[in-house]
Amino acid sequence: MLYTIAASPFQCDFTAILRLITPNDAVLLLQDGVVAAIRQSSHLGELQKKGVPIYALSADVNARGLQYMISEQVTLASYQDFVQLTVSHKQHFAL
Repeated sequence: MLYTIAASPFQCDFTAILRLITPNDAVLLLQDGVVAAIRQSSHLGELQKKGVPIYALSADVNARGLQYMISEQVTLASYQDFVQLTVSHKQHFAL
């Protein structure tokens, strides 16, 4: 399943979302959700413990001026990558 998280981890029940994610899933952070990709943040650490690929939409990272704060272990994704992720995952959960 592909989880797209558009809400800031400070403005949603991030812990509940984490309980749903399994090792077979992928996470795409977009809009204010890209805050969770900041290097050494507790939210990123919790996502990494799930062992899933983590992506952040590069346009949203840049729009928020976070391009130098994003962890190197988060893959920056273009809109084309976003489309490819939705095609390659049959199920999608958006928050």
